[in-house]
Amino acid sequence: MRMCAPVGGVLTALVVMFGTAVAFAPVPRITWEHREVQLAEFHQPGIFNYSALLLSEDDDTLYVGAREAVFAVNAFNVSQKQREAYWKVSEDKKAKCAEKGKSKQTECLNYIRVLQPLGATALYVCGTNAFQPACDHLNLTSFQFLGKNEDGKGRCPFDPAQSYTSVMVDGELYSGTSYNFLGSEPIISRNSSHSPLRTEYAIPWLNEPSFVHADLIRESPDSAEGEDDRIYFFFTEVSVEYEFVFKLVIPRVARVCKGDQGGLRTLQKKWTSFLKARLICSRPDSNLVFNVLRDIFVLRSPGLKEPVLYGVFTPQLNNVGLSAVCAYNLSTVEAVFSRGKYMQSATVEQSHTKWVRYNGAVPTPRPGACINREARAANFSSSLNLPDKTLQFVKDHPLMDDSVVPIDNRPRLIKSDVNYTQIVVDRTRALDGTVYDIMFVSTDRGALHKAISLENDVHIIEETQLFQDMEPVQTLLLSSKQGRRFIYAGSNSGVVQAPVAFCGKHSTCEDCVLARDPYCAWSLATATCVALYETSSPSRGLIQDMSGNASACPASSPMPFPPPGSSSLSCLGPDSSSSPRSPWLGSGSGPDSHPRVTLLPPFLSDQAQHVHALGTFHLFCQAAGPADVRFVWEKNGREVETCVPVQTHALPDGRAHVLSWLRDAIRESAEYRCSVLSSVGSQTSQVRITVMRREVTHQEKWTRELAAWRAVVGEHDRMMQGWKKAWKWMSSQPHDRSLCPDPSSETGEFSNSLPMGAAHISCQLLPGSTANKAS
Repeated sequence: MRMCAPVGGVLTALVVMFGTAVAFAPVPRITWEHREVQLAEFHQPGIFNYSALLLSEDDDTLYVGAREAVFAVNAFNVSQKQREAYWKVSEDKKAKCAEKGKSKQTECLNYIRVLQPLGATALYVCGTNAFQPACDHLNLTSFQFLGKNEDGKGRCPFDPAQSYTSVMVDGELYSGTSYNFLGSEPIISRNSSHSPLRTEYAIPWLNEPSFVHADLIRESPDSAEGEDDRIYFFFTEVSVEYEFVFKLVIPRVARVCKGDQGGLRTLQKKWTSFLKARLICSRPDSNLVFNVLRDIFVLRSPGLKEPVLYGVFTPQLNNVGLSAVCAYNLSTVEAVFSRGKYMQSATVEQSHTKWVRYNGAVPTPRPGACINREARAANFSSSLNLPDKTLQFVKDHPLMDDSVVPIDNRPRLIKSDVNYTQIVVDRTRALDGTVYDIMFVSTDRGALHKAISLENDVHIIEETQLFQDMEPVQTLLLSSKQGRRFIYAGSNSGVVQAPVAFCGKHSTCEDCVLARDPYCAWSLATATCVALYETSSPSRGLIQDMSGNASACPASSPMPFPPPGSSSLSCLGPDSSSSPRSPWLGSGSGPDSHPRVTLLPPFLSDQAQHVHALGTFHLFCQAAGPADVRFVWEKNGREVETCVPVQTHALPDGRAHVLSWLRDAIRESAEYRCSVLSSVGSQTSQVRITVMRREVTHQEKWTRELAAWRAVVGEHDRMMQGWKKAWKWMSSQPHDRSLCPDPSSETGEFSNSLPMGAAHISCQLLPGSTANKAS
């Protein structure tokens, strides 16, 4: 067993084996349960699907789009509702929707999907409207809909289950969604009164995309090229480059130019600047490829030379619950579009490859480029002036051959046993002046991970259970206003507001420093752990060390016995009602005062013994003894191979108090043993954790069926290849009875005469043959 020995008080990341590859699985140092932290919550009875969030920093208001309603809540405390407006579907529309085979109770309602600012006095709101998408204006003064009832086709999906994204740019809505009832016609469009544009309805442009995010990147006023503002779309789509039995998906980034007016003859009312490229998020040395994009966050900060794109990815067949976060420089993305090679459709015999690099001549001006100063100098002041040759080229070659690679050519974070859903990133300065990008990543079980990169390692500072029912987080929003930093999370049941740090929960200097949280520092004046963004003079009398060295902390009483918030198990032992057993051993004197090793309660047998399959649980073990005391954790009789956190504190009598906690999730019942070893003896505590069975979910059934189907297809392919080889071999032989086995053969089959890889073929002799064996 490998323990996370406290080197300078630092808990390092654990490493687990994934097949023949190595997947890095950092463990959250602290897990805050929902009941242990103060979270502001908003929920309206009878209202669900709080999936659209819009923050107005100027008005300190958070706008929430839900099913058939829009709310305005206090951004400082979301539990305080300020305004509400309802947009319900008429009974007639519900009936017509139900006639088309949709559910009247769930699908034939109005799910708010677009919630965008429209000036200072209104919001632009679109909803599915019982599969008849519609848009309206919400007046912020009266907080009432104006009843414009605009057609929402191409701006909002028909089906609440379909993917969508949108961004408002100078009063014009750019959106990615489906354009028809069936969801079979994807579209990226601009809703404009003077110049509406959309993508070409063609597989090379968009092939079954799942839209994730859209964002505006303004061109710098000091740009020498005089470039246009650009809108980026992020999505996952079925690959057009390769064709397999199953559909391979690929994460994409696409770009259009704000000044695009479409073509004059070719690509009329279509994008002339649409280009797309592949996003790479993989760890080649571990054979890990993350090809499903879940979310994107664009980090902008005054100290950044350019925006940084953070993306959450998962593998396509994610049976083991792997997730990754990759970061990209915007300049890398733009270099692919401005200088990269194009791809072209090609027919390659007996190959899965369907698109290859285009090596021919590229027209001028460059296809897909925004109109810049150089184009204007050549009298191409608008896309309407572009030659047909350029437009036809971009119509036939929207896909780039070059891919967008992440910073440092590797993910920032890889985590096992978790499915990440959303991400926001904040940039903050630690006490020593070092700047950190803090990643807040939500899960499909209602939790939030806060992580940072430390040198060549990643540290998950904490895990917070945002939603008590462990439901997926559908949307995340970050407020990083000066002196106020919050995370807002939306789910099917409501909205939760959490501070970016729970500094006050760290009750000792050691715990505050060991958290390695750039937001937190220990105040000598108040003897509390404080948030730096809330202090007026963050450099005086404060202690913070991002390496986890707590030696600067003043001498204090031992750390509280479990780390605050880290316990998720109750003490259920028979001694819970009897006289308490003190967790601290007195120094004392007398015959029993010599050093010894002692396990302290709660023992493993006192802790919760029943969990749900794959439900996370904790086991705690603490002991007192001589300075060389250490733990050994075992699971089903074998030493645990993961990195188990350990905290050691010196007691006044020279002995040590050691605390260790194991976090695990299991499919089958298991027996755990914690042994404390030292030079003066050892003690052991053990418990059996029983998994409570539940009904298999549809997703698990589908995963198993898919795996079985792939196994059958593979076996069938191998069998056909064997028959093919055998048939070729038989066709090359003379057609006589020598092909049949000797009558004395006991098997009546070919065995050694077939070529390697051929199927095993039995030979039946015809009646009257001299080789016929009598029955």
